[in-house]
Amino acid sequence: MPDPTDPTPLVTRLDDAPVEGELDGDHYGAFYKVLTPHMRARGGKLGLVWNRVPPGRAACPAHTHRLEDEVFLILSGHGTLRYGAHRRPLQAGDCVSCPAGAGVAHQIVNTHPSEDLIYLAAGNREPDEICTYPDSGKVMVRGLGVGRLERTAYMEGEPERPLVLDEAGSAAP
Repeated sequence: MPDPTDPTPLVTRLDDAPVEGELDGDHYGAFYKVLTPHMRARGGKLGLVWNRVPPGRAACPAHTHRLEDEVFLILSGHGTLRYGAHRRPLQAGDCVSCPAGAGVAHQIVNTHPSEDLIYLAAGNREPDEICTYPDSGKVMVRGLGVGRLERTAYMEGEPERPLVLDEAGSAAP
């Protein structure tokens, strides 16, 4: 992790950035390099990540962002953008904009049978971000993690009698 007090230029060389990531099942997963570790270490919100997605995979499930804009620049390979109900082929030179708060799920999938899809992903990182995953019904609340929310009646699970009445020895019925 970079030293936040180091005054040297905040430069990361793509070839020197460590490769992270893993494959998950048969159709998800990618390898990536965080190109802005100095930004995060100094409290910045903007990030840039180099991604390599093998054939037949998506880096992540379709999702929406409440607070974070994302931009993707396709460097090489071919894929398909899923944006809500729309599908669009992608190739080198295409730039995809996914504005925060649009309520439209997006996903980039490598649909080519034999070549990797390589792209840059840029976006801001907000501490209170909320993402939804429409295919699985999951919700991610940064700081809490990923889970499912269920609609519940306001009073469901509450004690029949307020606990304070019992604790205070109240004679109230």
